Amino acid sequence: MITYMQDNPSMFRLRASKFLLLSVLILSQFLSTQLLAQRSKSPWQTLTGEAPLVIARGGFSGLFPDSSVTAYSFVSATSVPDAVLWCDVQLTKDGVGICFPDVTMYKDSNVQDAYPKRKNSYLLNGVPTQDWFTIDFTSKDLKSVFCKFVIRGILSRSPAFDDNRNVISTVENIATQFKPAGFWLNVQHDAFYAQHNLSMSGFLLSVSKTVTIDYLSSPELKFFRDIGSRFGKTGPKFVFRFLEKDDVEVSTNQTYGSLMTNLTFIKTFASGVLVPKSYIWPVDKDQYLLPHTTFVQDAHKAGLQVYASGFANDFDLAYNYSYDPLAEYLSFMDNGNFSVDGVVSDFPLTASSAVGKQNTVSPILEVTQGDFFVISKNGASGDYPGCSDLAYSKAIEDGADIIDCAIQMSSDGIPFCLNSSNLLEGTNVFQSPFINRSSTVPEIAPHAGIYSFSLRWSEIKTLRLAMTHPYSLGFNLFRNPREKSSEKIVPLYDFLILANKSSSLVGVLISVENVAYLRGKQGIDVVKEVLYAFKEACCIDATKRVMIQSSNSPVLVDFKKQSPYEIVYQVEENVGDIVDSAIEEIKKFADAVVVSRRSVYFFLSGQTHLVEKLHKFNLPVYVKTFRNEFVSQPWDFFSDATVEINTYVAGAGVNGTITEFPLTAARYKRNRCLTRKDHPPYMPLVKPAGLLGFVNHDSPHPAFTADDVTEPPLPPVTFRTPPNIPGPLSTDEKAPNSKTRLTPPLLLPALAMALASLLLLSSLSIL
Repeated sequence: MITYMQDNPSMFRLRASKFLLLSVLILSQFLSTQLLAQRSKSPWQTLTGEAPLVIARGGFSGLFPDSSVTAYSFVSATSVPDAVLWCDVQLTKDGVGICFPDVTMYKDSNVQDAYPKRKNSYLLNGVPTQDWFTIDFTSKDLKSVFCKFVIRGILSRSPAFDDNRNVISTVENIATQFKPAGFWLNVQHDAFYAQHNLSMSGFLLSVSKTVTIDYLSSPELKFFRDIGSRFGKTGPKFVFRFLEKDDVEVSTNQTYGSLMTNLTFIKTFASGVLVPKSYIWPVDKDQYLLPHTTFVQDAHKAGLQVYASGFANDFDLAYNYSYDPLAEYLSFMDNGNFSVDGVVSDFPLTASSAVGKQNTVSPILEVTQGDFFVISKNGASGDYPGCSDLAYSKAIEDGADIIDCAIQMSSDGIPFCLNSSNLLEGTNVFQSPFINRSSTVPEIAPHAGIYSFSLRWSEIKTLRLAMTHPYSLGFNLFRNPREKSSEKIVPLYDFLILANKSSSLVGVLISVENVAYLRGKQGIDVVKEVLYAFKEACCIDATKRVMIQSSNSPVLVDFKKQSPYEIVYQVEENVGDIVDSAIEEIKKFADAVVVSRRSVYFFLSGQTHLVEKLHKFNLPVYVKTFRNEFVSQPWDFFSDATVEINTYVAGAGVNGTITEFPLTAARYKRNRCLTRKDHPPYMPLVKPAGLLGFVNHDSPHPAFTADDVTEPPLPPVTFRTPPNIPGPLSTDEKAPNSKTRLTPPLLLPALAMALASLLLLSSLSIL
């Protein structure tokens, strides 16, 4: 027998490999049976039944520079306790392992400033690449005072934390400084380092003597063959990383798409696989979701855990998620069919929220816990054309408490719902026969428009509503592009009938503006027509609230005289304070107040006392307008719409959120944690100016000196009769429409403004 094996080594190897594969399959089947029994008792459909892992890629790299000390330090304060720290391991010229996003350094550091002549060219995965490479620098070089800063690699993210003493750190430093619950090392270019006489395996075996490596991933099969047997039983879990399906694995020359068809082979050397999220939820060419694949179930059947990568709040979301990153995580973790075993995320806070969802969110049919109203803005206008029946129906389905109708009037006195009286905004009137009805109405807007009161209702109802895209210019963010121009305009009567039919709605909010102009110039009594529509619709269900909103106090006084409805005064301007005498004036006719988000927080560099003051006068405060798109939020909210809502509701104590995405607010409202005093770390109450401590305290701007104060003398005064202005106004503030006098926004110190501008370079569209 021994002679036979010596004479036929290839046959022996074949039989041995078959025996090994058979043993693995039998063991996998045994373990799978045990795991299925364990999983049946768990709310999670992961392989083991345990909650999915939150893996922080380079720390909290969605906000801070990837692999920086600041990014790693922020994870424990904002994530689940067992969050895993991810480190992309690179080797220096002298074989030291560092945590750094890639083997090339230009994009993520200031190395080019320190060593401008060390740019080099190498073949990287068969592609000639010019850059600054880690292999051309010793660890001492990278500790140089001239080259130690890690910067953001994605330029759309905030530059405020660049060069903020974020040194390039070694693997040992990160492990010992943060002592993570789990430490994940990712090796991306083992073959490249080997070509330059650097041993990644040697480094890992050496560092494992002092550092606990919990997970080790790589996209290279040869790497696992070389290192697999060299770790003991207490070594890390091996995770084979799949790249895009058409990419070629360097050691076998096979595509990853072909390798994914043989998961039983992967199981022979790995306990899990890491795949791009498109392996599980693919999208079509238009960025809409296709049906999910069976990859997770297939991998679980083979005994492999599945980790998904590519999660970030600020890019690459399918339109189906309505720019809500939490919705994307939940589709991977809690869709009723499967759950991934972990997610690699740039925003571990949001991933942690998804994991915590199992214990913190009540089913939609249960009584909600949050003591605030979810009020729609033109219905669910983030998903469908605003004020369309689809938008209103979805707002109701999504859990809105109150749906809204902004009243516009036709020339023959029919009230209908539309965000603006200018039909160019939100309808297809530009392609209609009414394009020649353009006019300028300075009482409403300085520019020309096609106004609703220039058309009869029979003409208006032929128009179609269209999606609006508030962040298409500059950010290229579009809302549900497939909804072109299809929905009919909804008259107030139909809106009220729809609301009456809903058993879940608390009430409706009717917004009226331009009443004085329509009454004086067009002969239309808006108050009368609105109240008549209520009468024609059989009033409204007596159990529902009716709220009438306007920024014009005489209009609200008129409604108050003629109806029993709640009166809501809207403060159109961004204000920093409302003096007591103004509140007393509002209190005479209004039951509640609507203010802008910016009137509550000054871009998180400061908080006003406006909500607190209005509450002292027993006036509820509703805040407008919340959106899911990350560019609508200050960086302080971590590109997470739920964090923003939580800060306004649980932090500032507002009584309602007016939102274009009711589902996000309604899901938050069902969170059981709202009744607890101790919120989990992934539900932070963001403190105003809280992130300023992470910004470089060395001012990037020149000092303000006495020479800056000295300026040419003022010119002589030219006498003229002063205008009758009801109060002091800032240069960018419009006079209030009512008799109420509002003080201008509080002026912030110059330093705070400078720091705030660093934090908030993204354009904020706040209505």
